[in-house]
Amino acid sequence: MPLEKFEIPARGGQRLSALLDLPVDGAPIAYALFAHCFTCSKDLKAAYHISRTLARERIGVLRFDFTGLGESGGDFADTSLRSNVEDLIAAAEFLASRYEGPRLLIGHSFGGAAVLQAAAAIPACRAVVTIAAPADPRHVAQTLGPATADIASEGEAEVTIAGRSFTLRRKFLDDLEALDPEAVIRNLDRALLVLHSPLDDVVGIENAARIFQAARHPKSFVSLDQADHLLSNLADSRYAGAVIAAWARRYLTAPSPADARPRAEDNRITARTGSGGFLTEVMVNRHSLVADEPLAAGGTDQGPSPFDLLVAALGACTAMTLRMYADRKAWPLEAATVRLKHAKIHAADCETCETREGMLDRIEREIEIEGPLDPDQKQRLLQIADRCPVHRTLTSEVQIATRLKGG
Repeated sequence: MPLEKFEIPARGGQRLSALLDLPVDGAPIAYALFAHCFTCSKDLKAAYHISRTLARERIGVLRFDFTGLGESGGDFADTSLRSNVEDLIAAAEFLASRYEGPRLLIGHSFGGAAVLQAAAAIPACRAVVTIAAPADPRHVAQTLGPATADIASEGEAEVTIAGRSFTLRRKFLDDLEALDPEAVIRNLDRALLVLHSPLDDVVGIENAARIFQAARHPKSFVSLDQADHLLSNLADSRYAGAVIAAWARRYLTAPSPADARPRAEDNRITARTGSGGFLTEVMVNRHSLVADEPLAAGGTDQGPSPFDLLVAALGACTAMTLRMYADRKAWPLEAATVRLKHAKIHAADCETCETREGMLDRIEREIEIEGPLDPDQKQRLLQIADRCPVHRTLTSEVQIATRLKGG
């Protein structure tokens, strides 16, 4: 999947490190902005997998490190909710200057509190998603324990979060005290999706209830059952990404079918794999899917194998051809089910094959016909199955011309 790296000029003079996840091919239907959790970074696994899942659905995602975190400049000791909001606005303005403004804001944990605060200042924003977010950002101060009193009395203190030490200053607490979070949520004026796990032991599920109750419609809630606060399980972060993509499409302006239809001379299928593993992003015109290999073959089994896709193409083409022929003849075909199996066999075991050495590909195809058709009609449909275009392609001579781009 294409990934572009940027440095975004922030309002404090420092630069924010950012990554833009894009669809495999073609322009996104919209852009999203992702805000990570407190003291986390844009490279958190949950942020990575949610962004990739959204990009497969043609939503470009800009994720960045807040001031003083990850690869961004600045001093984390100067951070506050207000500075996070300023960073989000700077990132949104950067997106608007290079591409278009983000129509979707996604915030994880404290990042969720930040996107709720920032939404009103980002004109392009049409929808907001919070993941494991506190209803009141002052929740984070409560997790600091005795350090909160030290910050208030001494002006700053060192705190330990997730095994790492950070310095926080009084500005951080002062910003939180000045908030009216319920009013912000009530006046959000954007569609809102709240995602939260009932097992979250960092930010309790009651926070999701408070956010949802304070918000006006349109609003939605989805339980991330069994997930932890950081969505560290791969399946949980991918599920969250899929839910966000499906929900957000209602609020993102997609191109019309006529505008999205590829030109005849550029009707391409694009497949792209990254630096490790077999997982491959595939874009078929406006439709996205993934291919992979099973675990036994060294893959991660996140999608069908290339041979599975090839055999699936034959099955789909067969079913469509039978449907088209029956409709043309006005035959009462109610359904056609095609079941296929691919295997490698020894050429010597094939009595009808010309090749006598090595291995051959064998596809077994079983067709089930439903409907009040007579035996002659069913037999004719069996013959028609061999006339489907993919069947003809697989059983004819195929020329594949390969070139190196730019060569």
